[in-house]
Amino acid sequence: MAYWQGKRFSLLLGERTYVMGILNITPDSFSDGGDFLDPETAVAHALELEAQGADLIDIGPQSTRPGHASVSPAEEIQRLSPVLGRISAAVRVPVSVDTFYPETAAFALEGGAAVVNDVSGAVSPEMARVVRDWGAGWVIMHNGPGEPAEIADWLLSAAKRAEEMGVLREGICLDPGAGFGKTYEQNLRIIRDFRAPEGYPYLAGFSRKSFIGAAAGEPAPKRREAGTIAAHVIAVMGGADVIRTHDAAAGIQSVRVADAVKGA
Repeated sequence: MAYWQGKRFSLLLGERTYVMGILNITPDSFSDGGDFLDPETAVAHALELEAQGADLIDIGPQSTRPGHASVSPAEEIQRLSPVLGRISAAVRVPVSVDTFYPETAAFALEGGAAVVNDVSGAVSPEMARVVRDWGAGWVIMHNGPGEPAEIADWLLSAAKRAEEMGVLREGICLDPGAGFGKTYEQNLRIIRDFRAPEGYPYLAGFSRKSFIGAAAGEPAPKRREAGTIAAHVIAVMGGADVIRTHDAAAGIQSVRVADAVKGA
């Protein structure tokens, strides 16, 4: 049996699809910027995501939408400080932090997080050291243009580099990076055709992204949930182990149906 696991979590792969609920504590995220800036609102939403059935909660202290204004590690830590410890203590599911800064990752892991969701498209020695020293999970993402097969090859090479730096294989999860530097057609082909290298879990993060809106003819991100469900279900049928979504309740219902169909 294969697992995605770290010091504070262990998820059996192949049994069912897991749902990572998104909690953005930013003023400028493309879909929910400003919605959860208030610490009380953020903590309440984390508890709501868990109550809906989310298997992980991914806290984002910086927008990574196209054209976003970058903030420093210090600013990310400042945004995390009022909520991370409270959320980690309040929920029973693993907490992930969406960051590409090793400094933020170390702060988050010390504060109770179990996973680093790294959108950098790099495998830096500094981040590898933080992940290794804390025994954390690490989502490694492809960032830039590419077709599904070449993305899979890059991710396999990235995972091997991480393992050479002491990161445990079981802690690595791979994300093809839909929406990050790819064309509309490449994003659609990722949904349909991406397959993770054997032995590594695959995280599909398509929630409300602009290519979903383009395919559905829906300009408003918060009205793209039906399109998000369609994309995630296609990915699950193709082997995705985790979906990352804003609407945990809808995501959970959709993957349960996909899992049932796969197992029928």
